[in-house]
Amino acid sequence: MNKPAATVRPHPEIPLWTDAQRQASLQAAIAQIPAGDPVWVFGYGSLIWRPDFEFAERRLATLHGYHRALCLWSREHRGTPDCPGLVFGLDRGGSCRGVVYRLPTEAVDKILPKLWVREMTTGSYLPRWLNCATDRDAVRALVFVMNRDGPGYVGELPLDEQLAIIRRAAGGYGPCTDYVLETARALQIAGIRDRRLQHLVRALREDLRQLPEG
Repeated sequence: MNKPAATVRPHPEIPLWTDAQRQASLQAAIAQIPAGDPVWVFGYGSLIWRPDFEFAERRLATLHGYHRALCLWSREHRGTPDCPGLVFGLDRGGSCRGVVYRLPTEAVDKILPKLWVREMTTGSYLPRWLNCATDRDAVRALVFVMNRDGPGYVGELPLDEQLAIIRRAAGGYGPCTDYVLETARALQIAGIRDRRLQHLVRALREDLRQLPEG
């Protein structure tokens, strides 16, 4: 079957942040943590199935004002500069169901710098402290939302273009297809419904018939 070619091209230069830029961003975020308050982190994509940090508590949570979308070019982890992939970001509008992690107090100073290395390789995300609703109460959590002014921002693409990009892209962490399917699987296990993602996954599995359902 011939695959439709994506017409949207990534920005040719997505510069990596320096250690100094990352450190300044981290310190600005830490300065907004009230003394004695617990530190929560909101996960909506790979942080759900690969948080890579210890946590004291995990809850399902809803963030209002942003939605999960494949709106960020990946030119290393799930793609290359010549054949970029797509990864999830939190774009403006709607709401997003995800999880929040409460960090152990004694480990905050160790976890946050590692999280900045993971999430803030470029200026594609903006760290924000936002209220997230849980089944017990609202918590103020660290959320990495999309920087729409950054060169990595894609915006909402038509389904055919998303599929074309996902099918062909692979990077240092593996195929883009695996990333999308793993995220969908993690959401299903957590009991989170994302109709847009489910529709995309159905289309991927229809094309890649060797992948089992479920």
